[in-house]
Amino acid sequence: MKSYIVLATLLGALSAPVFAGDAAVQAAKEMIPLADGGTLYIFKDGLMAQEDRFGRATYQKIGTSVVAKDGRNIAITSNEVARLYSLLQKGHRG
Repeated sequence: MKSYIVLATLLGALSAPVFAGDAAVQAAKEMIPLADGGTLYIFKDGLMAQEDRFGRATYQKIGTSVVAKDGRNIAITSNEVARLYSLLQKGHRG
């Protein structure tokens, strides 16, 4: 019985990160993979936020640019770091 509890706990812990960003994906109009392994989210209202390669919302200074995986340079026009942080955390609660 103890081994079933340990197994269920382990499987639950491993599957949680898969669903952690679902709210962010739903809110995004476009997700652009970046050259550094991160992701740039462009929301339906045109505002943007960046997630680093470790899955954390990161601050970007408005006016700077990031490089997409395909080589495009994308200018940062807004910084919705709190919005993205909140969306990424929704999958961890509950």
